[in-house]
Amino acid sequence: MSRMYRYRLPPWCRHWLYVIEKATLPICIYQLIRTVIFPTTLDVLLLGVCIGLHLAFRVKWI
Repeated sequence: MSRMYRYRLPPWCRHWLYVIEKATLPICIYQLIRTVIFPTTLDVLLLGVCIGLHLAFRVKWI
C-alpha cells in the first residue's frame, strides 16, 4: 500500500493543502472561543474535528 506523498499531488492540490494547513489554527481559535461562549454539542464536535485536522497537519499525516 503506497503512502500519500504531498509532492506527488498536482500543483493545484498542493496549493489547497497549504492553504488549509495555514487556516486551521485561526479556525480552531475561533471555534474554541465560540465553544466557550455558546457551548453546544455541535460546537464541541466541530472543535474536536478542527483540532484533529490541525494535529494531523502538524505531525505530517496529511
